[in-house]
Amino acid sequence: MTAKELFQTKCIIGMVHCLPLPGTLNYGGDMDAVYARALADARALEEGGATALIVENQHDVPTPVQLSYEQLTALAAVASRVKEAVSIPIGIDAAFCDWKAALAIAVAVKADFIRLAVYVDQVMTASGMVAPCCYDAVRYRKQLGAENILFLCDAQVKHSYMLVDRIPVTASAKMAEENGADAIIVTGTTTGEAAPIEIIREVRKTVKVPLLVGSGFNAANAQEQLPFVDGAIVGSSLKEDGILTRPVDVNRVKELMTKVSNQ
Repeated sequence: MTAKELFQTKCIIGMVHCLPLPGTLNYGGDMDAVYARALADARALEEGGATALIVENQHDVPTPVQLSYEQLTALAAVASRVKEAVSIPIGIDAAFCDWKAALAIAVAVKADFIRLAVYVDQVMTASGMVAPCCYDAVRYRKQLGAENILFLCDAQVKHSYMLVDRIPVTASAKMAEENGADAIIVTGTTTGEAAPIEIIREVRKTVKVPLLVGSGFNAANAQEQLPFVDGAIVGSSLKEDGILTRPVDVNRVKELMTKVSNQ
């Protein structure tokens, strides 16, 4: 898939947030339940009209910098079943920014893109410091012959603190573009918090590649944000009652897609 194909219209990427995976704090001991929730959420996103989806180990807390073997295997298994169940493009988001696991899974399940939260920045997270991955990720993608897999890359991602805080988000976005990002993502500071419209506008003026908002996008603010972006990654607002841990609500997906199509 090319960026032009994915972003030919306003691209709404829904989240398939896996239930806790084996080896993590809240794993329930039942992989059948993990598969069932992921497949139900994926099908609801497709039925509701989402452009694409991302499979992510969102509920594995504490969030690791890298996946364990059991997490990686489980995430790959879930993604494979999701890929078979839907016809829309799918992506992979692994741990805080496990670029190697995300790419390996994407190749194995024939996914279309991955999200890389820490591409050119250096940040501190609850699980430790995360270094930029652009060089290693581009090199590994080439090594795997997987240039068809798009890189959707965050600029100063949520749930982290920049180690050099004087760097503006526009500089991070431009650096990511110059180092192979196929699209740039801007976020608020936490899940469910919208990116400030001023930042969205400034980054839009800075980069030529597609721009996505990666948190807090919903039917209420779609009209304000959509003129400046090529799409959004949407999680919480598409869940039942807007609660992150609940299943995807197909009616909320349809409501959002109606707002998007009317822009």
